[in-house]
Amino acid sequence: MSDDVEKEQESRQTPGFGFVIGTVASALLTGLASEMLNQSLDSGGWVQWIGLGVTVLLGAITIIQYGPAIRRSWRHSGESAPELHATAEEAEQWMIALGSHAGGMAAAEWYALHEEWLRELLMAEKPHVDTIDDFARICDALEAWYVRRADPDALLQLSDLLSAAAEVCGRRDLAELAAARAATAYRMLGDLDTASTRLGISDNIATHNRTAAAMTTRRQVERALLSLARADRSPAGNDREEAVLNARDRLDEARLRRPGPDLAADVAIAVNLAVVHLYQQDAEGALDHLRPAVARATAAGDLSGQAHALELMGVAAWMQRNPHEAVSRWDHAAHLYAEIDEREGHARCLQHLGSAEVTAGRLSAGLELLEQSALLRTSESEILTKYLEAARQTTQLPVVADDVPRRTTGWMKRVLRSLKGFVGRSV
Repeated sequence: MSDDVEKEQESRQTPGFGFVIGTVASALLTGLASEMLNQSLDSGGWVQWIGLGVTVLLGAITIIQYGPAIRRSWRHSGESAPELHATAEEAEQWMIALGSHAGGMAAAEWYALHEEWLRELLMAEKPHVDTIDDFARICDALEAWYVRRADPDALLQLSDLLSAAAEVCGRRDLAELAAARAATAYRMLGDLDTASTRLGISDNIATHNRTAAAMTTRRQVERALLSLARADRSPAGNDREEAVLNARDRLDEARLRRPGPDLAADVAIAVNLAVVHLYQQDAEGALDHLRPAVARATAAGDLSGQAHALELMGVAAWMQRNPHEAVSRWDHAAHLYAEIDEREGHARCLQHLGSAEVTAGRLSAGLELLEQSALLRTSESEILTKYLEAARQTTQLPVVADDVPRRTTGWMKRVLRSLKGFVGRSV
């Protein structure tokens, strides 16, 4: 390699050095021009005109040499808003595709690749009234992903970022949303009291704009899920029954308060009502909600909602002592979950199928399915562990009820899509 080429490459790799030299030269030129101007003004006559001419010439040289860099600097200072807007647009489109028939798998792959970059972008962004809506849209997109991936810690961090930005920009509507988002995160973490407190905060700072009904609906569904979580912790008896009835009341109110016709909202609320009926051991009542939920999810292209409804239909069939239909429903739901890479749902269906095999005495087939479920799980399942032990030890089967899955991911996605008013777009 020639010396000239090496020097050229070195100069390209060390732009800072050239910038320092240029800055020094510019300072010298400016100082010289200033000195000559002062002298010429004192002299008067033709000397003054020569001094002015030289000063103008030196100024022109400085502008020609450093003007492009100055203009690039000005342009760069305004690049943040367009970049954030473009990122928000892209993230929102992928959020809409997440869990859908068209592009569900591609959306999951996109989030897996870009989630860390999106989070770092939010952490580096300085809150500003001109960009806060795009900031919030990226938060919405990440919420859908974190709920789907069952990552409450990341969801809580997201809530804190939005809350801080909302305070700086004076946006009560976004502060309301951030508090509700924190409630979801704390519920997922198992801290039900703090979750309830955050919902109360969201209520207290609630606004009365066009998205108020959507936020009210969201809080009602979240309270229903909190009640079901409390029912999980309560022994059979009055406390458990009261929690389940409270969940049902909240869901009925959410159905009445939902903002306008929305197929995805209908599916989400219907599925949650079906869960309530399953808690009450009312399989037929659950199916009354699940049959139309499957039809509506299919019409909306919502594979996630369709899979979840089918999964619960399998639970209802199992309660009705119809294992053949239950296995058929779970197998169908498992394939739909796999098609959109919804791993938690896929893992639950494999667990259902595996436990059915173990119960039927087909331990080898059951063990294989249960081990596949364990690989997909992002959190531990006590029931899965018990069935795995039973399949491995070939001893007496545990007397346990398979866990009842809840509709959370699809609901969160539906709410985010209904809250477009928060992010500067028409509902």
